[in-house]
Parts: sequence; structure tokens; C-alpha cells
Amino acid sequence: MGVDTVHTTASEDSGIGASEKYGSVAKVEDNSTHLAAVRGHVATDRYGNALIDFDPAAERKLRLKIDFMIVPTVSLLYLFCFIDRANVGNAKIAGLEKDLKLKGYDYNAVLSVFYISYILFEIPSNILCKKIGPGWFLPGLTLLFGISSLGTAFVHNFSQACGVRFVLGIFEAGMLPGIAYYLSRWYRRSELAFRLSLYIVMAPLAGAFGGLLASAILTLPHIGSLKSWRMIFFVEGVITIGLALIAFFTLTDRPATAKWLTQEEKDLAIARVKSERVGTTEVLDKLDKKKLLRGIFNPVTLGTAFIFLLNNITVQGLAFFAPTIVKTIYPHATVVSQQLHTVPPYVVGAFFTVLFPFLSWRFDKRQIFFVISAPLMMIGYIMFLASTKAHVRYAAAFLIPAGAFSFGALCTAQVSANVVTDTARASAIGTVVMFGNVGGLISTWAFLPFDGPNYHIGNGLNLATSSMTLIMSILMLLYMKSNNGKRDKINVDAELAGKDSKELEDLDWTHPAFRWRP
Repeated sequence: MGVDTVHTTASEDSGIGASEKYGSVAKVEDNSTHLAAVRGHVATDRYGNALIDFDPAAERKLRLKIDFMIVPTVSLLYLFCFIDRANVGNAKIAGLEKDLKLKGYDYNAVLSVFYISYILFEIPSNILCKKIGPGWFLPGLTLLFGISSLGTAFVHNFSQACGVRFVLGIFEAGMLPGIAYYLSRWYRRSELAFRLSLYIVMAPLAGAFGGLLASAILTLPHIGSLKSWRMIFFVEGVITIGLALIAFFTLTDRPATAKWLTQEEKDLAIARVKSERVGTTEVLDKLDKKKLLRGIFNPVTLGTAFIFLLNNITVQGLAFFAPTIVKTIYPHATVVSQQLHTVPPYVVGAFFTVLFPFLSWRFDKRQIFFVISAPLMMIGYIMFLASTKAHVRYAAAFLIPAGAFSFGALCTAQVSANVVTDTARASAIGTVVMFGNVGGLISTWAFLPFDGPNYHIGNGLNLATSSMTLIMSILMLLYMKSNNGKRDKINVDAELAGKDSKELEDLDWTHPAFRWRP
């Protein structure tokens, strides 16, 4: 059921059959072919070709099962991760600044403190996620940042607000890279971007849903002694804590421990991921310094990380300042109306967040969608800079998220597709998200009080970053194609001569049979 055919061509240099050298296929009593995911064997030949052909019908059935059992849980967790981070923007126009006596750049400083801890704990958190296991680690983080968010309801001054936001950054640091790494345990490289988009779409939906939820909460007179903006943090924190407790029981760590998969489905889930990883003997390898560094210093990782840094200046800037920007467009509207005006642009952004990764899955391409997305942001910021008319600026507010929000899924999927081992994947994804949140830190200073209401500096900065994103995306695409051409001329057998399995696995993307996947 799980396997259609198995390659048994002999290794040219040894005469050893591929099934004997790289893996095994066992026959069960009913004579159906059963894939044995044998530890200590690779699932590709030395040229990077998969040794096993999979039954497409069996893969579709398995993929659908994984989709329904894995994606909804992580999507809900990330939805409230983003809400708990960005609700400070909703609280700002509901009286937070006035009640905490924030002046000048105090609000920007409160936002920045979050990113300091967020950046510092990004890579360590993802390594810890691999060590502990996502099934426990991700719900644990959710519980802790839910408590931190709830605690924001009880702050009374600038220092307390900074302290709570710093702690929130520590616990939220592992969520985006951790979920991306977690899903890479379950999906092929072509499938990953779309599945990542199904949880990353929660970021724009958090903007929309967060605005609706904040509006609804603000219609309440009080919750106990808590009033106005404090109720936003309290209610949303309680919901997050509840979701975390449920996730401890519903989040499956890896295919091998999934009680909802049959043994044959477990073997298929492991083998199909393994068949794309040249030279690897285990899907979940042990932590290794050399492979960690391979993930970080991969040229595609570094290039993609820089693009994600540029992109996050826009994405995180929208998260924190969208209500403020809408307030400048509709200054005479009520606070609830201003909150509601932030919703439609996020809905459009959510659509494109899923659309581009879906197309990426179908074409097994990612880099071209970087190139397509950037001009949408550029046009939006040109409209902001060129006009002060409300309808023009509000139209621009739709174009920007349409171009910006798909990068979260595309960037993490891109680096996941362009490393080999699980360890390198964890460090590569952590690196990209860490760089991205340097962009988030910059975004907290993009829209400054003296620059309002037109925010020429903030809009000009974002036009520059989106333009640079387009240039970098094109250069990376050209690099990957050019380097693949050079790799095609390498004598693989000569390069691999004399290397044992450990040395082959440590090669990761430097393996001569590896090809960049744009």
C-alpha cells in the first residue's frame, strides 16, 4: 500500500544491491509490500536519487490525515502567539499610553524590549525544541507566553510594561521556528510551504481577529477590577492558557509516536521524508555541531534570512502600528470603528499568505514567489508617499499585506528545502527567524510620533526594504541556478571516495550530489 516499486539497481562501484546497502523492504504475511524504515540506512543513492517510489494514492491519504491531525493545533497556537504579541497595538489606542503615562518614545521602547529577548532566544529555543521534542516544547511555550500576556493586564508603569514584554519575548521566540521545524518532520519539501502558510496565515488573521476581539472586549464595562485595555490582555491571555493545556494532549511529537497512524503509515511517513535527504541515515539525527553550523552558514539560509529581516520590518510594523495608521486615515471615527477598519486589509493579506505557498506547493518553487510578492509592497508604499487622500491610503493598506505576509511561509520553507539533515534544518530555520526579528526590532522605530500623521520616514523605509527584497530575491535565484550548473560538472564518485556514512551525513548541502531547490 505504502510503496509502489523499489529501486534495486546495483551500486556501480561495489556491486552491492541498493536495497541491501541503503535500506530494506520486508514482505508481510499478506504479501503486500511493507516499507521498513530501517535505522542506519540511507534512502537515496550517492547521486541523491530516491531508492523508493511511493504509491501516490497512499501518500495522498497519509498527507490528508496529517493535515487534519497536525495543522489545526499548531495554527491555533500561533494565532494566539501573534495576538498576544500584537494586542499592544490595540491597547495603545484604547488608553494604554495614557494610563501608563508613556511619553515620547516610551511606546516604541516597550515594543523594542520584546524583540531583544525574542532575538537572543531564537536559535537556542529551536535547538531546545529538537532536544525536548515539539510535542511537549510547543505547548509548554504557549502556556508560558499566555501567562506573560495575562500579566500585562496588571502593569502600572513603563518599567513593569518593559519587564513583562521582555519575558513574553523569551517564550514567544521558539514558536515560529519551532512550528516550522516541527512540520518539516512530517512533510516533503514541496508540501511544506503550503502547510507552513496554514499556520503563518494566523498572523494576518490575528490582526483581523485581534481587532474584532479587542472591539468586542472593549464593549464590556469591566472584568472584576480590570477596565478598558487591561481586559484585552486578560481575556486573550486566559484563552491562550486554555489552548496550551489542550495542546499537551493533542500535539503528536513525530510520526513514530503517532497513535492515529498505522504502523505502515508511520513507515511511509518516515521514509518519504527520508527519501529527499541525500546521505542521511536517520530522519531525526542527534545534535551535532558540524551540522548545526552547516545550517546556519548555508548561503541560501543567510540570503533568505536577510530577505526575511527586510520583510519583517513591514510585517511587524503593520502588527504594531496598523491601528495607529488607520487612525490617521480616519481620525474622526470612533475607537471601535478604527479597530474594525484594520480587519479587511488583514483578510486580504491572509488570502495571499495561503495563495502563494499553495502555488509554491503545486510548482515546487519558492524563490519566484519572493520576486512576485515584493512589487505589491513597493506599490503600496509609493501610494502612501504620493497621496494624502484617505481612499488611496486605505487601498494601499490592502496591497502591503498582500505582498508581505506570504514571506513567513516561503522563507522558512525555502531554507528547509535547501539543507539536508534534521539538525541543520533546526538551526537554519532558527537563523532565518532570528534575522527576521531583527527586522521586527527595527520596525518598532519605523513609525515615530514626530513623523505623524503622514509618516514619511516609516513609509520611505518600508519602500526601501521592499525594493531591496526584490533585488535580493532575483540575485539569489540567479546564484542557485548558476551554482547548480557548477555542481553538475562535479565527479560525485571521486568526491565521495573513502568517506564513511558519518562523514557523508556531515556534508549536508556541501554533498556533491546536492542541488539547490529554488
